[in-house]
Amino acid sequence: MTRFYSIDDASAALPEVERILLALRDQRTELIRLRDRIAAASTAGGGGTEGGGRVDSPAEVAEVGRIRLAMQGLIDQMQAGVARIDELDVVLRDIGTGLIDFPALVNGRQIWLCWRLGDGEVAWWHELTTGVAGRQLIVDLA
Repeated sequence: MTRFYSIDDASAALPEVERILLALRDQRTELIRLRDRIAAASTAGGGGTEGGGRVDSPAEVAEVGRIRLAMQGLIDQMQAGVARIDELDVVLRDIGTGLIDFPALVNGRQIWLCWRLGDGEVAWWHELTTGVAGRQLIVDLA
């Protein structure tokens, strides 16, 4: 970690971070949807031969190939989003909820400024060891 954020710095970074987090969340949802399509395709076949083996038609094989290609594109996009968050020295905690932490110093003590999608502003903090479960309002920071 090379940077510590003030509350103002963290607030100024929110538009970009929020845009990235929203994209990551949507990409994750689409990746799960595509994974489920492949899983459904692999269980849908399976009764076409005497021994219960699968018979994949060329169209099914091609469709699975297209889905996997789309999945790889999403993974590449997600890696780029995570890399950008890392470049900002922000810690991504959870894509699903859009939970992130900004490193900060208060009275010489390192803490995390905690934010997640839907919070509006940077209004929470927590100790390095407590995580989001121990987050407290910034106005109570002493």
